[in-house]
Amino acid sequence: MKLSIKSVPARPKPGTGIYPKIMLGLFLLFSINISYGDEPTVTIKKTDRCPVCGMFVYKYPKWVAQIMFTDGSYYFYDGAKDMFKHIFDTAKYTPGKAAENIKDIYVTDYYEVELIDAKSAFYVLGSDVLGPMGHELLPFKDREAAQEFLEDHKGKSIIRFQEVTPAVIESLDRRT
Repeated sequence: MKLSIKSVPARPKPGTGIYPKIMLGLFLLFSINISYGDEPTVTIKKTDRCPVCGMFVYKYPKWVAQIMFTDGSYYFYDGAKDMFKHIFDTAKYTPGKAAENIKDIYVTDYYEVELIDAKSAFYVLGSDVLGPMGHELLPFKDREAAQEFLEDHKGKSIIRFQEVTPAVIESLDRRT
């Protein structure tokens, strides 16, 4: 494109020249958080261990859960059950950290094998499917998939994130 000198005003009005527009553009560019998908990109190393049970998480990609803290630190789990144990007793498993400082929480959808937001997931309890640590909460991104799984695998109920309590988690550990 050819630019003619005549098309550019000799003295622009304050705030109307190219400099403020460039600054506004740079401000917008650096202040917008760009996301390329709903699920985070996760790289699990062979050395990543669940802070609750100590298992190497990379061995169980279908069960991975993750918590991210506001300070940028994050932890992986070999299932939603251990992730909830960490949430309920954060200081025990990660001294110096508090549940109030949790930024994001993810679980792996059982059918899709992709990370989903843990707070919007549907969890099946009491099924005949065991996770790496035994009886487990099975996460799904929608109620229909959870209901199908419940019927196919003798599940007892479907609950939401806010309904998971320490008593629910303890009941999973007591099942035989």
